[in-house]
Amino acid sequence: MGNNMIAYFNGQFVSKEDVKISPDDRGFLFADGVYEVIRSYGGRLFKVDDHLSRLSRSLGELRMAPVSLAHLKTVANQVIQRNNLENEDATLYIQITRGVAPRKHPFPDIETSPTVYVSASVLPPSHGEWEKGIAVILVPDLRWGRCDIKSVGLLPNVLASQQAKERGAGEAVFVRDGVITEGSHTSFCAVFEGQLVTHPANHHILAGITRRVVLDLCVTLGIPFRESPIPERNLTGASELMVLGTTSEIVPVVRVNDWMVGDGKPGPISAKLKRAFGDLVAA
Repeated sequence: MGNNMIAYFNGQFVSKEDVKISPDDRGFLFADGVYEVIRSYGGRLFKVDDHLSRLSRSLGELRMAPVSLAHLKTVANQVIQRNNLENEDATLYIQITRGVAPRKHPFPDIETSPTVYVSASVLPPSHGEWEKGIAVILVPDLRWGRCDIKSVGLLPNVLASQQAKERGAGEAVFVRDGVITEGSHTSFCAVFEGQLVTHPANHHILAGITRRVVLDLCVTLGIPFRESPIPERNLTGASELMVLGTTSEIVPVVRVNDWMVGDGKPGPISAKLKRAFGDLVAA
């Protein structure tokens, strides 16, 4: 399927293999760009407006030219349709860079057009992560001070993910100054005495869309929660841990490094949230 996929590139729908990125593109040279990944359930983009407003915020924080979100939403839906993904679970990828310009650090001329790329791909079914839960490893958070911007500069996340893969774990979870921040591509939650705790949405984490959905579900379901830092030393006292993400939804964590979480099985609060999340998607 991969070869004849249709992508949107700088105003046109083209075969993905015909997309050509200039070697002078600032996304290629400096990781000077932002992105979003949106989940599509049977052709319906989930929380598309939330994703696009976060994209808009990322653009603003990097002082990049704003884009028409209404236009981007139309493009997103067209990419799903043109690839016949209306009846599939899929992910939609959007990337916008500052554009093509001579390689100098300061911003290029104001006339420089951004590079806009949108593509889609089928999401393979998960491998039972939900039923069994996953293992995670803890890694030092070596990222920059603006993790709230969803920029394409993801090297620390890549290195952390690779470390997790090499150790047979499903995710790497960052620790900054003795505090758990988030996963390499997920948000992180712990349950202490029936209360769900997750890191506050500040510059140290990306304000995850699924994270927001889960906190809203906590309100609906009457699950107490608080947004406050989780000290690494308190982690072993948690009855449940979970990671949240656009593609993975809600995944229980049953092992951290070499110790087991609770009884080593997915817990009741993550199960309750998973059910409610499924209902929300179905609706």
